Amino acid sequence: MSARIGMEKWHRALGDGSTTEALAAIIRADAVFHSPVVYTPQEGRDIVVSYLAAAGKVLNTEAFRYVREFSEGNQALLEFVTELDGIRINGIDLITFDDDGMIADFKVMVRPLKAINKVWELMGAQLARQG
Repeated sequence: MSARIGMEKWHRALGDGSTTEALAAIIRADAVFHSPVVYTPQEGRDIVVSYLAAAGKVLNTEAFRYVREFSEGNQALLEFVTELDGIRINGIDLITFDDDGMIADFKVMVRPLKAINKVWELMGAQLARQG
């Protein structure tokens, strides 16, 4: 049940432009982010917000859309597609919510290799701009 509540919060934050304020309001202080290109898990609200805000700027093009969503209990899987610089990207957001629908764990997987390389390039640049 909390995944449904959490997914509503997540979609609302995306609709609000993935601002740091909107994201911080739905992410636990001890949340963990698993990047498709960074080996170590990123821990804590501030770093999770930073990654998700950057992803919102990089991935959320006119082509971005979720094509499938599944949830059970506190878990949700959202499959997305988008396009960056002519490269079609397919990915999955695997989210664990707490009992209040707050994001506790967020894992992103992206395919194919050409797409992951483009995401890595653009996300690195966006994170550097964010400081």
